[in-house]
Amino acid sequence: MALERVHLRKLLKILFLPPAGRQSEVRKDIREDIDREAGQESSGGDFYGPFWADAKLHAFGRADLSDLVEARIRANDNRRNLYPQLREGFLLWWNERRRWTNEPFEAGRQLKAHFPFPGLNAVVKVDNILVVRDGRGEEHAIYPYFAPDPSMSDDAARLGLWLLGTALPGVPAEEIRILDVIRGTTYSIDRNPLRGDEEVDFCRRYRELIDLRDSLLGDYGR
Repeated sequence: MALERVHLRKLLKILFLPPAGRQSEVRKDIREDIDREAGQESSGGDFYGPFWADAKLHAFGRADLSDLVEARIRANDNRRNLYPQLREGFLLWWNERRRWTNEPFEAGRQLKAHFPFPGLNAVVKVDNILVVRDGRGEEHAIYPYFAPDPSMSDDAARLGLWLLGTALPGVPAEEIRILDVIRGTTYSIDRNPLRGDEEVDFCRRYRELIDLRDSLLGDYGR
């Protein structure tokens, strides 16, 4: 089932929704699994991927994000609501809140990982990271969180930062950020220090989510 092989950003979104929203997302996930098993194509593809590809081009000075977003909206009107919000949030962070300023910026390593979650028969996927190498040769790794709701919270960020730091041991933990794109806000261990109980807390929440999914399967004849 999809919850046993899930992207970190999706998992954090579902875990920190209020109960009714969490159940709704799990039901949606079950229906998508059933459709995949029946050979039906997923509708819509990766909604956020094209935006993030454009944001990377902007970061490396290869294109203007505002122009790219307008072109994306012309090509698909379903992007008209969220793409401008993503653009404004990214530019707020990039132009006003980003700390590192040692230009020129270049693309760094391509980072991704499949993280077998301790204590669970599950894998969390980490990918599509923006890695920027600055003029001093230092790399900064930015993991995007796209969801309009819920916003990234301090607790969600701690769990995400713990998993990213564990899954990407070759990246200095202090250079990892989670970017809540719509709100233009980053989270890092200097501002959101780990408490030491992240693995236990994450495992408990994740197990409860899988248990919820299993309890709902009966409604779909599973």
